[in-house]
Amino acid sequence: MVKDLTTDVLVIGAGPAGSMTAKWAAKSGARVVMIEKRQEIGSPVRCGEGMSKEWLKEVGVTPSSRWINVEVEGARIFSPSEKVLEINEKHAGNEVGYVVERDGFDKQLAIDAGNAGVDVMLKTAATGIVRENGRIVGVTAKAFGEPFTIRAAVTIGADGFESQVGRWAGLPTNLQLRDMDSCLQYRMTNVDCDVRYCDFYLGKVAPGGYVWVFPKGDGLANVGIGVQLSQIKSPAEARTYLDAWIAKHPAYAKGKKIDMVGGGVSICAPIKQTVTDGFMLVGDAARMIDPLTGGGIANGCIAGKICGEVAAKAVHAGDASKEFLQAYEKGWRVRLEEKLYRNWLAKEKLCSLSDETFDKVVDALEGVKLEKLTVHNILKAVHTKYPEVTREFEAFL
Repeated sequence: MVKDLTTDVLVIGAGPAGSMTAKWAAKSGARVVMIEKRQEIGSPVRCGEGMSKEWLKEVGVTPSSRWINVEVEGARIFSPSEKVLEINEKHAGNEVGYVVERDGFDKQLAIDAGNAGVDVMLKTAATGIVRENGRIVGVTAKAFGEPFTIRAAVTIGADGFESQVGRWAGLPTNLQLRDMDSCLQYRMTNVDCDVRYCDFYLGKVAPGGYVWVFPKGDGLANVGIGVQLSQIKSPAEARTYLDAWIAKHPAYAKGKKIDMVGGGVSICAPIKQTVTDGFMLVGDAARMIDPLTGGGIANGCIAGKICGEVAAKAVHAGDASKEFLQAYEKGWRVRLEEKLYRNWLAKEKLCSLSDETFDKVVDALEGVKLEKLTVHNILKAVHTKYPEVTREFEAFL
């Protein structure tokens, strides 16, 4: 029989955001328990496995060949007519830098958390929130099917895109169809991919999203798609679009599928509240996924460090009130909110562009050396060749 537990900080979910939160709470002197509903951290993989690298030092992660497959030079963006825009890694956004083994990466973050003193409980799922006098003081849970209670001064929801604990806590995490992508990805072998680049294909091949090719090594790549739910009839259509794209590209049509993963991601504007008395929400559960790229690893880890440090401070101060936890709310917003909101605005506009306009934008940028990849610099370059296109962006600007 599993005994009831009491701890300083409880983290629900052992993905990157959860492990990072737990690690930094423990490093800051708190007793931490992290629970994970699955029996293996990092599996099954539900990720394109591409990520940037400049943020790793900020959160205390050392790059390792144990989880890095490929270090790419940059990204290539393909217009609907497949004009190509090359962007170096420095300017290519938060999907480019490394292509990783995501299960290995997640396990490494959990190892780091364990080494910092975090107690990890596998096959343990939260089943409800425990409140006293209106304040969240822990959760009911099941470990290997046996019910018990975990009490904590601070409870943190890091249970991913499909987060239940955020809803249980009363935080506003509901999404509209326009703010969700349905994603599907194959791992394919015997393909002709360029290991120097992560590739992105825009336009009607992926309504409201894009097709991606992330190289995992010579002849091996993740080939996936994200499509906006409001632009398709059912999530299953993602596979139809991806199969159609593969069939039209001989370099991939000859490949063999050896793995398939699917799922959803949020592409919404930053939510209005991520804390309440005794509780914080972090990572994909807090809708911190980049609305433009669909990438959430970096944002979840950066916010996780802030979340863990604030949780420990709340424990030491004996104050886990909503007011005290505002330090986390303010901290992650200062670091991430402006870019998230700008990218949401850009996503809203890009989803409305025609294939013809995408072609013109990429054509105008082809061969142009941009010192810095900003909206202003991009539009300036496009305006020189296609002034009529920039008029479509007036509302965004």
